[in-house]
Amino acid sequence: MVAAICTSIALALTLLAELLQRQRCRALGALAFGQGRKPALWARSAPLWRMLAAGLLGFGLPVLLTTPPKVHKIGAIPEGELNHLVLVLDVSPSMRLLDAGPTQQQSRMHRAREVMESFFRRVPLDQYRISVIATYNGAKPVVVDTKDLDVVRNILGDLPMHFAFPVGPTDIFAGLREAAKIAEPWRTASTVVALVSDGDSVPAMGMPKMPAAVRKVLVVGIGDPTTGRFIDGRQSRQDRSTLRQVALRLGGIYHDGNEHHLTSDTLLMLSSQPGETVFEKLTLREYALLAIGLAALILSLLPFLLHQFGNRSRHFVRPAAKGAC
Repeated sequence: MVAAICTSIALALTLLAELLQRQRCRALGALAFGQGRKPALWARSAPLWRMLAAGLLGFGLPVLLTTPPKVHKIGAIPEGELNHLVLVLDVSPSMRLLDAGPTQQQSRMHRAREVMESFFRRVPLDQYRISVIATYNGAKPVVVDTKDLDVVRNILGDLPMHFAFPVGPTDIFAGLREAAKIAEPWRTASTVVALVSDGDSVPAMGMPKMPAAVRKVLVVGIGDPTTGRFIDGRQSRQDRSTLRQVALRLGGIYHDGNEHHLTSDTLLMLSSQPGETVFEKLTLREYALLAIGLAALILSLLPFLLHQFGNRSRHFVRPAAKGAC
């Protein structure tokens, strides 16, 4: 409001000054511009350029005066620009079976930790806050929006979190629903949801819908997809087709992490964000600085250009001949 008032006043005063200047130029036209009494065609727009500069200053200076200063810290990311990683970790007893990894001698939980460690080493974690949700036949948030990676490593360090749940079939959709609930208030397209599971037991219905805050969903399958191991009187193995379908229905990416870490292309897809143009990232303060800079450029160049190129006819006085009185 203040900027609009100041801009209007600046434009009105400049218009008045230009009208007075026009009357003076008419009286001195022959002396200033020769017989034609008029400047070059482009120079007739000089009043408009001066009014533009005055309007820009009338907008920029009040904005800088009333806007709180912006503090820039080296390496620091504003809270409003942080990204989020929500790790939905399957902690069911089947994740403790020893059939994972290239040698098929690791527990599935141990392999999940290795895959996520590879992820942590290859993404700029200073730009992320991490949440971990444990899921079995329900879902429990373990940590929400932390920047302490050691806390996350401790959670992935083979903690027997399945004891926090009653015995029952695995419901990974419960973990996804909890992830959607946590991410709901966050900035649009700022969140990556990573589901790590063997897909041993997936409900047929109940797929949650991810909020606008979720940019990408990554589904990582753990465990031998062919042979598997017996648990509770049945054979447990990674259900590739089901996990791939879960990723497809969520518009995400499926990766078989049993033998291979995440590829560079997958990490690039996860870390890339919908591009904002440079102007979309500017705040009112930056626009005010641009306005002041443009006004200064106009006011500094205009006199030079008018002096050099503003007159259609140039009059030169011939130097007096030698010996002439």
